[in-house]
Amino acid sequence: MLARLQVANVTRRFSDGTIGVGNIDLSVDDGQMAVILGPSGCGKTTLLRLIAGLETPDEGRIVLDGIDISAWEPKRRDVAMGFQNYALYPHMTVRQNLEFGLRTRGLDRDSRDNAVAWAAGLLDLEEHLGRRPAELSGGQRQRVALGRAIVRKPKLYLFDEPLSNLDAELRMRMRGEILSLHRQVNGTSLYVTHDQVEAMSLADMVFIIRKGKIVSSGPPRELYENPPDVFTAGFLGFPSMNLITGRLIDGEFRSPGGLTLRPESARAGKLPDQENLVLGIRPEDIAVSSDGINGEIVSAEDLGSSTMILVKTRGGEMIKVVTRGRFQAGSRVSILPDSARIMLFDGVTNWRL
Repeated sequence: MLARLQVANVTRRFSDGTIGVGNIDLSVDDGQMAVILGPSGCGKTTLLRLIAGLETPDEGRIVLDGIDISAWEPKRRDVAMGFQNYALYPHMTVRQNLEFGLRTRGLDRDSRDNAVAWAAGLLDLEEHLGRRPAELSGGQRQRVALGRAIVRKPKLYLFDEPLSNLDAELRMRMRGEILSLHRQVNGTSLYVTHDQVEAMSLADMVFIIRKGKIVSSGPPRELYENPPDVFTAGFLGFPSMNLITGRLIDGEFRSPGGLTLRPESARAGKLPDQENLVLGIRPEDIAVSSDGINGEIVSAEDLGSSTMILVKTRGGEMIKVVTRGRFQAGSRVSILPDSARIMLFDGVTNWRL
């Protein structure tokens, strides 16, 4: 069942006056997988709880399929939520957990059995219906939690960091399963995470939130390659983008430590001289070269297919580089940023130039 979600100027204040979210605007189209991405404490879960009806906005509207549901109780909203901690009843079997929400809505036995069989088949849980959560692995418990969300086929699926309790390999596998599930149920989903990899791999649309406000939005690849502001540039991607303060003079970037670069975007007078500037360059856009910036390797992390080195320049800048080969901390190296991939941001407004 497809649905369109609109959040219009929504604000939530806590009892101590703190703003949980402020003037949030977002729209999720029919069938989209949208991801809300941001650091801990930025308001992601508060926004999800407002949409689910677990909290009430102080201002603004939440609209689902053209109907204002801002004041509706959760059970009226036709919204299902998957939680970080699974939220399973430990004394119930998998079958009983899956059908609990259907039972409270008064569905007859045949309808419940059909819905549970459909969800269990979709999530490969048929052999576990008689087990209790304590008898399941973490991945199986997560499947049951997802099953509880999808079993009644709601208009909107909400996921609150559902994979954060799993190990890295299982998270990767479950990401694929969630994406496959989203496509099979043909639903509209809003997924909250602080994990950039999840956002890049799952989302049709990403909303990046900071201190209760959305700072940027767009398709994940577009935001990664063309971030509109410093926060988006630094937060989206792993390892994070190198951000260096300095100034621009005659098309040449100069840092306080003496680092000098000529960004392609600043050549031929494209950009005026500017005192307060932030230069951004992603670690993968820097090469190890015999003709470049000299520095000392502070650390070297073997990532398997590549190596991340942290290089300290003569002026004291710390620059991350993702490259191939074997390197050792303490050795000297020369690095060369790709001038065409350098981004420049206004140091006052934080917007990209």
